[in-house]
Amino acid sequence: MSDDQRKPGDRHRPVLEGVAALVAVGLVVGLILTGVALAGTRLLGLGEAASAGGTSTERESMYVPRPKKTTDPDGPLITLHTESAQKKGKADSSANAKKAEKKPKKAEKEVITLSAGQTTVASFGQIDLTGIYPGGEGAVLQVQRFESGAWADFEATIPVSGETFSTYVQTGVSGVNRFRVIDRSTGKTSNEVRITVR
Repeated sequence: MSDDQRKPGDRHRPVLEGVAALVAVGLVVGLILTGVALAGTRLLGLGEAASAGGTSTERESMYVPRPKKTTDPDGPLITLHTESAQKKGKADSSANAKKAEKKPKKAEKEVITLSAGQTTVASFGQIDLTGIYPGGEGAVLQVQRFESGAWADFEATIPVSGETFSTYVQTGVSGVNRFRVIDRSTGKTSNEVRITVR
């Protein structure tokens, strides 16, 4: 038979054979890759938890506890080191420590605690004043400096927020300067802090 005598449907047969061969090769390669992947997961031990019915294993380590409501803190959110804590020393037992904490709470409510961030500064250097005023929420404290044998108002006031206060002052008076704060509405004063100005 010559090329001219072939049937019209025979011309497309090589294309169909090529498509069939590509599909067959794709299936064989896919099956081989699937087999290799399954063998690799079994060799590495992956997927064992799923085959065990989804139960937990010893290798699992994440534990998330159930949420619980918490209470708001009673006192100030920061605590400053005071002289009374140094004098008391360490408590012998946790029961004694709890009793000691409960007793001074009434006395602490009446005390304004002041501390300075620096002990020595240059002339007109920044002096950071911070402290706590339990029960003094919303009060405005007046900064005072000891001058000529008496306490005199310094040009600074400090609002109390969250039972804490913070500001800074500057002075050109050289030597030891003594500062304190006073709540004019109650007459309560803080401890004094001493800063040396050079």
